[in-house]
Amino acid sequence: MERTLVIFKPSAVARGLVGEVLSRFERKGLQIVGLKMSQLSDEILNEHYAHLAGKPFFGEIKASMQATPVILCCLQGKEAVQVVRNMTGATNGRVAEAGTVRGDYSVSTQENIVHSSDSVETAKVEVARFFRSDELFEYKHPFTQFFYASDEI
Repeated sequence: MERTLVIFKPSAVARGLVGEVLSRFERKGLQIVGLKMSQLSDEILNEHYAHLAGKPFFGEIKASMQATPVILCCLQGKEAVQVVRNMTGATNGRVAEAGTVRGDYSVSTQENIVHSSDSVETAKVEVARFFRSDELFEYKHPFTQFFYASDEI
C-alpha cells in the first residue's frame, strides 16, 4: 500500500473543516496511519517550499501556512497519492471541480484547504519530512476487504 501526505492548511483549521474533509478520505477507504497538529517553523517551510523560494509570493505562502497550526496527516491505500490528488482537485479553488475538496470549500489558489503530495516520490520525502518513523503506524484495517477486491490488497 502507498502512503501520502496531506496537510490541512490554516484555511481548513480556522474554518473548522478538518474533520469534515478527513472523513471524506476515510469514507473513500484511505487509512489514517499518522496524524498530528503542528505549528510550522520557517525552517521546515523553507525546505517544503524550496521550489518556490525565488517567487515573489513566497513570503505570503509562509505567512499563510503559519497563521494557525496545521494538521499533518499520512494516509495509506492503493494508489493513495493519485486517489488523494483526485479528491483534492485543482490547486485554484475557483476552477476546481465541484465534488473535490477545493471545489467544494475554496475560492483561492493559496487558501485552498489542503496540500497533498503530487507524486509517489514526493510523498516519500514529504512524509519523512513531517513524521518520525515512530509517529507512523502499521495496523490491519478491519474493513480492508470491503474497500478492495482480494487481488488488489
